[in-house]
Amino acid sequence: MKHIINLCLFFALMLFSSESTLAQNKKTTIIKNADTKWWKEAVVYQIYPRSFKDSDGDGVGDLKGIISKLDYLKSLGIDAIWLNPIYTSPNDDNGYDVSNYRQIMKDFGAMEDFDLLLKGMHERGIKLIMDLVVNHSSDEHEWFKQSRSSRNNPYRNYYHWWPAEKGKPPYRWSCFDVNSDAWKYDAQTDSYYLHYFSQKQPDLNWENPKVREEIYDMMKFWLDKGIDGFRMDAFQFASKDTTWPELPKGYEKNVIKYYGVGPHLHDYLQEMNREVFSKYDIMTVAEGAGSSPEDAMQFVDPDRKELNIAYHFESVDIGKHLKDFGLVKYKDIFSRYDNAFKDKGWLSIFLANHDQPRMVSKFGNDTPKFRAISSKMLSTFVMTMRGTPFYYNGDELGMVNIRFDNISDYNDVQTKNKYLELKNKGGDLKAYIEEQKQTSRDNSRTPFQWDTTQNSGFTSGTPWLKVNPDYKTVNVIAQEKDPNSVLNYFRRLVQIRKNEPTLVYGNYTLLDKENPDVFAYSRELNGKKMLVLLNFSAKMASFNLGIALNKSTIVLDNYPNTSKITNSTLRPYEAVILEFK
Repeated sequence: MKHIINLCLFFALMLFSSESTLAQNKKTTIIKNADTKWWKEAVVYQIYPRSFKDSDGDGVGDLKGIISKLDYLKSLGIDAIWLNPIYTSPNDDNGYDVSNYRQIMKDFGAMEDFDLLLKGMHERGIKLIMDLVVNHSSDEHEWFKQSRSSRNNPYRNYYHWWPAEKGKPPYRWSCFDVNSDAWKYDAQTDSYYLHYFSQKQPDLNWENPKVREEIYDMMKFWLDKGIDGFRMDAFQFASKDTTWPELPKGYEKNVIKYYGVGPHLHDYLQEMNREVFSKYDIMTVAEGAGSSPEDAMQFVDPDRKELNIAYHFESVDIGKHLKDFGLVKYKDIFSRYDNAFKDKGWLSIFLANHDQPRMVSKFGNDTPKFRAISSKMLSTFVMTMRGTPFYYNGDELGMVNIRFDNISDYNDVQTKNKYLELKNKGGDLKAYIEEQKQTSRDNSRTPFQWDTTQNSGFTSGTPWLKVNPDYKTVNVIAQEKDPNSVLNYFRRLVQIRKNEPTLVYGNYTLLDKENPDVFAYSRELNGKKMLVLLNFSAKMASFNLGIALNKSTIVLDNYPNTSKITNSTLRPYEAVILEFK
């Protein structure tokens, strides 16, 4: 029997290889006149290393843990991994406060582990994209230690300082600080330093050319190791208007406009491109690319020679839940951005990351009845829109928000500091915790759910953040065995996208625009047309497209055993991909 199974596997692999070759040849023919790039065609999978897999029992995920799961990652069909920060850090903001850009955080391992990880990824055809956290450093970075030591230190101008004798500095909001003031008094030199985020994350002074030189040299260090690109964390804030104008009323409603995209930001990016990016074939991602499609284009217009993928926030900054925002308005966001980018530039497509709640909890329905089917629907959306899909670890299982009841269970500096601020002001702490159950970043940071053993197979020790109790049913092992699982549906989606250039490069057209429940759109390339129908509601929903569906064939449906669409109605959270011959 074993020999028969092996023989069957051999022929299956031969058939798959043959089909893959034919699909690739077909793809090359169809898109021969398109501006093709590997980073446009890639499916990017984001790994939050602290929560992915722990190899040594200390409760914290690490590089060896990721290495042990490389075959699983390969099985997903993904092309690249975006790895959240692994640099040395005191972990005030889980690695986004870097104290040494050229060393690996001890929690995660050593540089030898990183080298093995990179080698293992490349052997499996997977590229590595690293976070570049250079709007700010840690206050424990040697640069800042020197900078705060005296006003005459050579590193003083590596950061933004305001001498106390000039009076109180102009108010600036801090995202993570308990007092919501971005200027922190430092008695050692009787001065204030600027921190847009935590007080342990002082902002670097990009106006200083020495800072830029140091950072460019550090970037080359990693690129020369063989990594395949950078995601620019919070870089929209790197350039400040150092005249510090008074903030207008209502500034807090558009923080990026008044805090980011400063007067020299694009100068810095163009210099970075000349000095670093232009020398490598890499992916470069602009996080938070302005506050409009026009702003975003400034970052990725090929003629400007800056970055190549815009990662804007408008599609996720919609409040607690999509049902409160409204699908019609949501469709308009994607359509506006697509229209602005239809001729040049490139977008990312995503619904979740480490700074957002779980995808299915925000945009779908995480009740037991609808968790799996709505998760499949959302994955269909991410994989069929125009742009490079960024997909967060665990969403391929349909992981959901953990919804902690007590502040003591939270780890996120943003959640904890805002709780303390509210407590100091006598605010409604119970209401705040209820809100965090839906919105806290810790909802997406709970450990990855591998199996049904203790702590979901993530660690043999005590996990740094509690495991979601639903891991007994929502885990890799259970879903591997189920051909209709969220996991196996995701794998099919990835292969469909990779074999269908229409889903990568095809034009996007929104259909049935005012439909409050159904998101319908077509993708067309060189005479081939595909149609995507998505019911974002928990009820039967009708649609009106003016298209004869009987001339189409179903490529994929998230309900099993669907052979054709017989009417203009979709079941709850149904997702259908159709192809017109």
